[in-house]
Amino acid sequence: MNSLGEVGATSQLVQRSWDARDAILYAIGVGAGAKDPVGFELEFTTEDSMGVTQQVLPTFASIIRPNFAGVVDLTTVDRSKLVHGEQSVTLFDLLPAAGSVSIATTLLGVLDKGSGCLVVMETVGHNAGSNEILFSARMGLFIKGSGGFGGPKELSDDVTPTLSSEPMPERPPDVALTLETRVDQALIYRLSGDRNPLHSDPTFAARAGFPKPILHGLCTYGFTGRGLLHSLCESNPGLFGSISARFSKPVFPGDILTVSIWDDSEHFPHAYRFRTTTQNDDIVMDSGLLQLRGDVSGDL
Repeated sequence: MNSLGEVGATSQLVQRSWDARDAILYAIGVGAGAKDPVGFELEFTTEDSMGVTQQVLPTFASIIRPNFAGVVDLTTVDRSKLVHGEQSVTLFDLLPAAGSVSIATTLLGVLDKGSGCLVVMETVGHNAGSNEILFSARMGLFIKGSGGFGGPKELSDDVTPTLSSEPMPERPPDVALTLETRVDQALIYRLSGDRNPLHSDPTFAARAGFPKPILHGLCTYGFTGRGLLHSLCESNPGLFGSISARFSKPVFPGDILTVSIWDDSEHFPHAYRFRTTTQNDDIVMDSGLLQLRGDVSGDL
């Protein structure tokens, strides 16, 4: 697995840009406006509604494409064995409706998880105009069947907050949100850039061991983040600080998601733990952590 790349390698700076259409397409891809097309989510789904200023969902940062060049080589990996393992996003400012960022991606580790390996990378984006940091995004890609190579199991010098690794609360959740995905959700979401046939091609999905194409992990992540934004941040992206979670089981388009939320501010300021399950009680996202920005607190 060391052949994937040299740990610590950082890519050259490249520029990534998006426009209002990209932000809207992503919002619709993670369910915005599906229940009420002319309701409170107009600021995320339109750019020209009277009296409404377009906003960008915070989890949009998770799809700003990393720069793998010179950092990690996934060209030899069987895509049917490649799934998203974990994701985190930290925002330092509002994402503009149209913008450009200079990004660099660093390979943090190739971890031996036994049943597979976890390739962990971090991308940092700076505003192309001011050069101020706009976001950081950490991605863990899991390659099934590639473990047991004797590598490290965890990042040795990880300095990120450890709250997300703490056990989830055992008490009933303080609140639970219900979010419905569409049967064609993956076909909509893939238009934001992830064209892996695992999410659209029945033959390819069968090769990977699934009865039908599965929903993108980052789509489930976006659904969950959208629900947390409305529930804990008054639908204001300016209050949204960071979100992290691990993907534990696949979601199928059409599944009904329940996001269970626990206020954990007694242990960490402005922190909420969450877990996402399906109508079958399958845990599909676990060890979730949302932290609000600054001296603000959500209202459960």
